[in-house]
Amino acid sequence: MFFQDSDAISGKQARAYATINGRVEELFYAKSIEATIEKNKVDVPILGKTKTPQRSAGWSGSGTLTIYYVTSLFRRLMIEYIKTGRDFWFDLQVVNEDPQSSAGKQTVILRNCNLDSVTIAKFDATTDDMLDEELPFTFDDVDMPDEFKTITGA
Repeated sequence: MFFQDSDAISGKQARAYATINGRVEELFYAKSIEATIEKNKVDVPILGKTKTPQRSAGWSGSGTLTIYYVTSLFRRLMIEYIKTGRDFWFDLQVVNEDPQSSAGKQTVILRNCNLDSVTIAKFDATTDDMLDEELPFTFDDVDMPDEFKTITGA
């Protein structure tokens, strides 16, 4: 059996959505997103063992959403937080579905995302590159309503 090159997932075929205050915002201006779950581990020393085993004792979720600098949405939410003290949370939904791949579709929903920082103002006259911004965030729950199919190879 071999992995078929046509089964590799193109990131350009993805879709992303943010649900903020009940409103769904398609993130068509997104460049990339990467979210990671990290297990928190604690040492469990055991008498008579030289190695200190570890045990999982929770987790944390964090990520970075990189977008083109074309929306004021996240700046507006951060300014509202600054002015009122009311923080904001939102869900991020990421759909990977490449029609060329037999893997099918995977949908991941990151729940209760909270931004760590936003770029409040930006320009760069020294480059021809388009402006973008990175939005680091944390999340506290995750769902995966759609999973990739198992690829059998040929």
